[in-house]
Amino acid sequence: MGVEWKTRGRSGGAPVEESLEELAALAASAGAQVLGRVVQSRSAPEAATLIGHGKVQELAAEVQSGAADVVIFDHDLTPTQQRNLEKALDAKVIGRTQLILDIFASRARTREGRMQIELAQLNYLMPRLTGHGVEMSRMGGGIGARGPGETKLETDRRRIAHRIKKIKDDLDGVRAGRALHRRRRSAVPLATLALAGYTNAGKSTLFNRLTRADVLADARMFATLDPTVRPLVLPSRRRVLLSDTVGFIRNLPTTLVKAFRATLEEVAEAALVLHVVDVSSPSAADYAAHVTAVLTEIGAAEIPQILVMNKTDRLPGRDADAAALARRLIGGERHLAGAAAISAVTGDGIGQLLEAIDQALPLDPVQRITFRIPAGDGATLALLHEFGRVLNTSYSGNHCEVEAEVPDSLKRRLERSR
Repeated sequence: MGVEWKTRGRSGGAPVEESLEELAALAASAGAQVLGRVVQSRSAPEAATLIGHGKVQELAAEVQSGAADVVIFDHDLTPTQQRNLEKALDAKVIGRTQLILDIFASRARTREGRMQIELAQLNYLMPRLTGHGVEMSRMGGGIGARGPGETKLETDRRRIAHRIKKIKDDLDGVRAGRALHRRRRSAVPLATLALAGYTNAGKSTLFNRLTRADVLADARMFATLDPTVRPLVLPSRRRVLLSDTVGFIRNLPTTLVKAFRATLEEVAEAALVLHVVDVSSPSAADYAAHVTAVLTEIGAAEIPQILVMNKTDRLPGRDADAAALARRLIGGERHLAGAAAISAVTGDGIGQLLEAIDQALPLDPVQRITFRIPAGDGATLALLHEFGRVLNTSYSGNHCEVEAEVPDSLKRRLERSR
């Protein structure tokens, strides 16, 4: 069910048909079978039911004729609207945010991801708790107790508030752990790149192509939820870390942005953002604008970006001119560190993308150096093997001579530690 506001002509900043198409894809990702779609044009929302009384009756008839189990609104409903609609339609009614939360809950695999989802769900549930009067109350105990005591509604709210605080404290620990990992990574300067983009833009397919990883790449929306980090070797032989993150979406619920702050910090702390866009989509420019808005919201707007225009294999005529595509997507108002037109499926343009990454990152040239280190200094040997390319190793007395190609930043760090 979608509503097109006459004053704005758009639903959530997009044509109502396009927004409903995305909602249908979300519903399919959640395992639903879409039986039909209903649209109403209104100048203002109805306070009690969002849509008009006549449209409610029409919708109820469609629900009954199709034996529908659930009605999904392409809007966020107030608790009162949700209750009134469920009573009138005799079916479960959910809003866009609730649908996205359900998808996320089914996809979270790590403990952190599950905590983030639970936090978002509890924040969404809190204002929607309803009581049913004195029959849901219980007597207060102890001397001086008066009245019906604490209602079940108040008890539920108190328990949820306690659980929300517990999850927030746990996620603070997660953020502290991530900050510690980032400090350890920065001890040996190793740039982190973050893949960001609209959901189903092909980020995970690109991640697998670049790192030879085996991350789930699925056409369903939000197939990737928990972030993954893998090493990547650039043409200059520099090593960097590449992070695959959750996809963004139009009208991403504020509760999710807040709940996933620990995960999104990986983007905000990156040295370079690879903004992946499905260039074959008619809404590519709108999707790019929505991702930019979310990046601004999480404090990543100032991080250099490379616009990665994916799925060029689907373009008519295989027009893959990166500069022309970039101008069409973002115009000339935004500065980019680079742009590349690629196909993550076929591998076309991957070489140009790696060259663009090399040029955009701060210069850290690779040098061939011979190191003379104590034979028992296993930590330095491990660093050389992990972040450099060891060419030859020989032992002389209590020392070890290692010929290796290493980044200049690692060379400087090893010199400072001697």
